[in-house]
Amino acid sequence: MNMKQKKPWGGRFTKQTAASVESFTESVSFDWRLCQHDIEGSIAHATMLAKCNLITEKEKVAIIKGLKEVLAEIRSGKFDFKESLEDVHMNIESALIERIGEAGKKLHTARSRNDQIALDLRLWIRDQTHIMIHLLISLQREFVKKGKMFFGLIMPGFTHLQHAQPVLLSHYLLAYVEMLERDITRLRDCLARLSKSPLGACALAGTTLPTDPKFTAKLLGFDGVCENSMDAVSDRDFCAEYTFCLSLIAMHLSRLCEEWIIWCNDEMKYIEISDAYCTGSSIMPQKKNPDVLELIRGKCGRVFGHLTSLLTLLKGLPLSYNRDMQEDKVALFDAADTVHDSLSILAELVANTKFNREQMTAACEKGFIDATALAEYLVKKGVPFRMAHEIVGKIVRECIRVQCKLSDLQLESFRAFSSVIEADVYKVLGVENCIRNYQSYGSTAPGLVKKRIAYWEKKLSKG
Repeated sequence: MNMKQKKPWGGRFTKQTAASVESFTESVSFDWRLCQHDIEGSIAHATMLAKCNLITEKEKVAIIKGLKEVLAEIRSGKFDFKESLEDVHMNIESALIERIGEAGKKLHTARSRNDQIALDLRLWIRDQTHIMIHLLISLQREFVKKGKMFFGLIMPGFTHLQHAQPVLLSHYLLAYVEMLERDITRLRDCLARLSKSPLGACALAGTTLPTDPKFTAKLLGFDGVCENSMDAVSDRDFCAEYTFCLSLIAMHLSRLCEEWIIWCNDEMKYIEISDAYCTGSSIMPQKKNPDVLELIRGKCGRVFGHLTSLLTLLKGLPLSYNRDMQEDKVALFDAADTVHDSLSILAELVANTKFNREQMTAACEKGFIDATALAEYLVKKGVPFRMAHEIVGKIVRECIRVQCKLSDLQLESFRAFSSVIEADVYKVLGVENCIRNYQSYGSTAPGLVKKRIAYWEKKLSKG
């Protein structure tokens, strides 16, 4: 580390910064990831400065050319980020000045690192959000493909992890498509609130120089400009909101993983995950472990932790900018990386998972999952629902006693519990009849599920 490196803020200091302080306060080891967005913002800023006659057209051209050269060097892996320069902003500015001289020193006119980092983060999250939406759509597509492939396969639906009512596997898979769609809409809502440029707020109070923040905002594709300069540099709501969106995505993935971990257990065997997406045991030769699912489930807590970290970081900060905010990027970047990787690998795993028709069909014979259909049959016969519920409960108890299914009971046995039960009762019993008779909107009725698959295929084909 070069202790003689000149600090951009060193004019009022009489001593060099201690090496321990430089090491403790640097952020370039992680905020280097903002380099592209930092340069994008600087190019827009330089363009605005020239428009407002704060720099010459020649200086603007030199600045933009120099910034593009720096970015090319970074992308090639040849750029040397220096810890002594603290952050990505000063590393880029220093490199620019080294290339083009005095003109580079004018780039920071009417700008502070406070509004600069607020801008960079908004640009970074904006780009990341589009990537995350693409990954969510890719996972949705895999669920829809599986739903179409296994259309007609009936499985037990669960409440309290107990057999409840029969549902189509396709209906189950589409439930996750709906969850992921809410994640997508949340991310898009987040983008709407994020789309205001903070550039022009400077340190906290604005500037006495004649600038045009609206012009810069337009160049960068924002919908407008932050209305309050103090709020502009101290706001990290968009970071917390984005991480909250990531947390909900991680939670949804974790729920699926928990289910599928159970489903691939030898006691259920509902699914078979490709060997390529499982691991083995170092001591038990027979083991095939769903480690990918377990890790996604575990990483969910990691994302939750980052959200808590951000909220805790922000809760006690007075206006406006405070150095504590440097820590927001550590949480933000890792949360985004974790969800990105989880979505990517899960889409592959879903594509390489098979559903066991035999096991799911056999499971439907357990737990009297057609009992609700029998209660609704009684309702159609004029029996009040609460009374129908009690009658069917007693019928189930009788089936348990004699060890048979509801559909195995003789009509005389049924009529011992209710005189309104007739031979047509057998048209509602059994999981195939249950599925056939569903009709409420949003239910697992085959016709409705088929339409929903078609809807999602069309929607997702558009990207």
